[in-house]
Amino acid sequence: MNPIEVRKLKIGEGIPKICLPIVGHTQYEITSQAMTIAALKPDIVEFRADWYDECTNEDNLIEMLNLIRKLVDSKPILFTFRTLNEGGIQPLEIEDYIKINEIAIKSGLIDMIDIELMIGDDYVKNIIKLAKEHNVVVLVSNHDFEKTPEKEDILSRLEKMNELGADIVKIAVMPNNNKDVLALLDVTDTFHTKYPDCPVVTMSMDGRGVVSRLAGEIFGSAITFGCARKASAPGQIEAGELAVALRILHYNLYHKEM
Repeated sequence: MNPIEVRKLKIGEGIPKICLPIVGHTQYEITSQAMTIAALKPDIVEFRADWYDECTNEDNLIEMLNLIRKLVDSKPILFTFRTLNEGGIQPLEIEDYIKINEIAIKSGLIDMIDIELMIGDDYVKNIIKLAKEHNVVVLVSNHDFEKTPEKEDILSRLEKMNELGADIVKIAVMPNNNKDVLALLDVTDTFHTKYPDCPVVTMSMDGRGVVSRLAGEIFGSAITFGCARKASAPGQIEAGELAVALRILHYNLYHKEM
């Protein structure tokens, strides 16, 4: 297993890394959240740019990224513009989606970027190429807020992300029953076993799927998303409680002091 290393953080080994999202509409809201999140010392900070009202203005976006970088210091920053179709806040044409992500990659202010699988293979490949030229780690993602697809479909999407060149692959689904949660965990274990050098991130959303946010070290999910003040997806756990739960599981898995 070869973990992905971002600012000395090794993603894909040990306890799942905790990522906390910054969600705010204004510069004041975002900087306020960034300070709160920095104090909680997560492993990764996610900037959900789709929440930011001025994200399509290049100068404002760069200024916002500069402020976040200063506030979170050396923590890895994951840049995410989530589209409306996959749980985002504001509509955006594909050309603008590409432009915003290219600005973020070229800024030198981010370490990781989330690109949605469903924007199309060619778009994904081009962004991955640009990201690699700027030493930005690419997380390719897919989200279903209505259901949990069949296991074969989930695995197929993760494998496609891997084939397109993603550094990390991610899928989030909505469970409608307990079997859906079990299916997601089973696929996670299957992918992790089959592709040990490609970190996988999976989650079953909402309250029923909370176990998937906690059991990553058992089934292979490398990152788990918590929240500080405001959740960016259903089922996210408060950062402090999440950290405690992950340590308890780790200790009981390996019977060693932390």
